[in-house]
Amino acid sequence: MTTDQPSTSQQDIGHNRCLMCGTINPLSFRLNFSGDAQGKVSAQFQSHQWLQGYTDILHGGITSALLDAAMTHCLFHHNIKALTGELKVRFIAPIPCDALLDISATIDDAIPPLYRVKAEIHHNGELMAKARAKFMEFETLESPV
Repeated sequence: MTTDQPSTSQQDIGHNRCLMCGTINPLSFRLNFSGDAQGKVSAQFQSHQWLQGYTDILHGGITSALLDAAMTHCLFHHNIKALTGELKVRFIAPIPCDALLDISATIDDAIPPLYRVKAEIHHNGELMAKARAKFMEFETLESPV
């Protein structure tokens, strides 16, 4: 189900047009992350052939974007708005372009305003890709223009 109205939380954080999870972006992947009591967030994503790089393999840029989105939502889960400053991705195995993926992220270390976050993508219980990133907290993304 799609909606023309952003959720209050996405509207408040200026994230409702996001390509990965945006509620008003018609091209959005509509990722829906949920958090647990330990601070970990997770979501599932069904890939498809239009996201492939090499034949039948999910494009590496899509893999990287999924990992980055998970880490961003992990920070949102902790009421932190931050921008990715550095992203290091390790591609473990080729991801089939028709795979149902389990994506998760947790905070590794925090010395505000700097946060180190890690994320993983699994398919059928197998680790396919992982990432570590540094994020810098910010107050607003509003443009002065």
